[in-house]
Amino acid sequence: MQEKMILLADDDQDDAEMFCEALAEIDKSIVCHCSENGSGIINALKNQDIIPEIVFLDLNMPIMNGWECLKQLKQEERYKDIPVIMISTSSHRNDMDTAANLGAMCYFVKPNNFNDLKQVLRLITLNLENGLQEAFSNLEKNKYLHVFI
Repeated sequence: MQEKMILLADDDQDDAEMFCEALAEIDKSIVCHCSENGSGIINALKNQDIIPEIVFLDLNMPIMNGWECLKQLKQEERYKDIPVIMISTSSHRNDMDTAANLGAMCYFVKPNNFNDLKQVLRLITLNLENGLQEAFSNLEKNKYLHVFI
């Protein structure tokens, strides 16, 4: 079984733990590397030879927020094609528009319910190798995801 790496930047420790726990229950081959901010994601990428399957970025974090990290990822040739999903408790249209304009693949409103989180992450992770674009077109009806591709 080949490992799949996912990066998560979220300064809320409880949310990050719930996220990683959900991923572990879904697929044991997924390794989730967590950081408390965007600069941790940039450093992790620079220090690893592996390119992650996907990056999840929370919007509001100290030091480097999700917007700043997304901009850096999309400006660097080596990282610009990594799919990025912005995550937040906010469902403001302005945030969704900004995410789309900066090159995020979609915007994920954090569910409070563990099973809802697991359901969305299962749909995403099952399609990492088969093409996220097609999977996301099927997910658009999900109340937590707002797809831009």
